[in-house]
This record gives sequence, C-alpha cells and structure tokens, in this order.
Amino acid sequence: MSPDPELRLTSLQLAVLRVLWRKSEASVNEVHAALQTDRPLATTTVATLLKRLEARGVLTHRTEGRQFLYRALVNADEVGRTMTSELVEDVYAGDVTGLFAHLLDTRSVSEKDLAEIQRMIQEHE
Repeated sequence: MSPDPELRLTSLQLAVLRVLWRKSEASVNEVHAALQTDRPLATTTVATLLKRLEARGVLTHRTEGRQFLYRALVNADEVGRTMTSELVEDVYAGDVTGLFAHLLDTRSVSEKDLAEIQRMIQEHE
C-alpha cells in the first residue's frame, strides 16, 4: 500500500502541525507566535501555510468572530506512518533492516530503549 501523498510534509508543515496537536486548535497569530522562537516567519507566511494545508485536507478551521481557528485532521501516528514508509522505500529501497542498522549506528541508544525494542520484536513475532 503506497503512502497517502497528502501527508508528505516539509519540516515547516510538521512544525505547524505540532503546534496544532499541542494546542488542539489555534489562530494564525497563535501558530505564528509558537513558531517564532525557532522559525522567524511573517504572519502572512503562516496564514498561507495553514490555508494550503487545509486545501490538502490536513487541517480544517472554524470561524470565531473575525478569526479562523485551525485544527489538525490528521494525527501524529498517521503522519509518522506515511513518512516512515516513504523513508524506508525512498532512502532504503524497502530494506527495513538498513533503516534499523542506520539508527543503531548513528544514534545513542540506551539500555532501556534496547530492552523496549527487543520486547516489541518478541511481541511482533
């Protein structure tokens, strides 16, 4: 099954979604303020991002007074599933073990994390 192309997101789009996941819903100004620390963007840029994500079916909005309040229509698991599938297919040519080998070679993995991964593998078997 191929990933949903509507969930191919840039890091900036993911940052917007993280704000909405954290706040449940937010106005353009609230999203803008939340992003300002890491990403100095114009308010109009944030508004454009929100409108484009809504046009793709990733977000929706409701009107309160004179402002739109946006909320996500997708959750982190759905986005993660799609983007992980794309990573495995596009970068590792479908080789799941290649992805795991890369993670183990390039990330610091604690004993606790390794034990949890082993538990998940045993549960999956």
